[in-house]
Amino acid sequence: MGGTGPLAGVRVLELAGIGPAPFATMLLADLGADVVRVDRPGGSPDGFVPPPLDLLNRGKRSLAADLKDPAGVRTVLALVERADVLVEGFRPGVAERLGVGPEDCLARRPALVYGRMTGWGQDGPLAARAGHDITYIATTGALHAVGQAGGPPVVPVNLVGDFSGALYLVAGLLAALHESRSSGRGQVVDAAMVDSAAHVLTQVHAMLAAGEWRDERGVNLLDGGAPFYDTYRTADDRWLAIGPLEDRFWAELVERAGLDVTGLDRTDPASWPRLRERLAALFSARTQADWVAVFAGSDACVAPVLGLTEAPRHPHLAARGTFVERDGVVQAAPAPRFSRTPASISGPPCTPGEHTAEVLGEWLAAPSDVDG
Repeated sequence: MGGTGPLAGVRVLELAGIGPAPFATMLLADLGADVVRVDRPGGSPDGFVPPPLDLLNRGKRSLAADLKDPAGVRTVLALVERADVLVEGFRPGVAERLGVGPEDCLARRPALVYGRMTGWGQDGPLAARAGHDITYIATTGALHAVGQAGGPPVVPVNLVGDFSGALYLVAGLLAALHESRSSGRGQVVDAAMVDSAAHVLTQVHAMLAAGEWRDERGVNLLDGGAPFYDTYRTADDRWLAIGPLEDRFWAELVERAGLDVTGLDRTDPASWPRLRERLAALFSARTQADWVAVFAGSDACVAPVLGLTEAPRHPHLAARGTFVERDGVVQAAPAPRFSRTPASISGPPCTPGEHTAEVLGEWLAAPSDVDG
């Protein structure tokens, strides 16, 4: 199977899990890889939506194999011999105990790229402990940085730990796959959410070191502390996001909105409270749609804050096809885009075990491949 994207021909084996690892393999499937998910017979991991609606499994095929049964392990290892990449999201040591750890798999396929997605990583004092996105971003300082001044940290959905971490896994897998094509040797990619959450804060740490960032919430240039990089309520109880950081963009906002900035210096944090009051009073006087019309075609960096059901209807996103509807489900289209080998959604979400016979017949040369 697989799609027509730039990863067409790449075979990926996913040991079923939830969250970031399936998202990473979904992205690989969108980009054309042939992704086979190994599910336990008769069920699936504890997910949040029923399998037919689990978009993280779109474009994949599912094979049923019991990793607690030697026969199931033999099946998986036979598939490993035909795979380019394997992805698992177990706690450290679980794959080894099941007989499908890196040593077991690389012995069968020396060029295999073995990807491991965890929160804490494969080593360290907390490696064996449970956790979720909120746990990892709390530990790295990312959660501390999100929220209003004087208020509690605000949970940024599960984007910073889970899904940012998945993107780092994908980057690692593709880098290791590129290297293996020349060396003929595989390796293990240890993608830990604590590492990726810390890594995305690189610019913030640079600003902190330069004295341009205070280790407090809601008092900095890019965390809502600056009144010209924040959200404001409109007359219809909706919201606008503004972000005119550059002087020319700020000047355009001031002119278009008719904002009175007399006596205020936006470069001086001492002026920020008064400037925020004026902006809040201004934007609260008209509806969100009114303000969208005011700033249409401008570089003032103003946008309406849209809900998840509204976003697909935004004119720009609709024109680009950022969202698509497939089998009655609205979902994000594959990203990024390629000029010659376009990514695509090659199929609906797989259900556990539905492609077992198909995958075995396609990936394995003969039944003896499993029995041996």
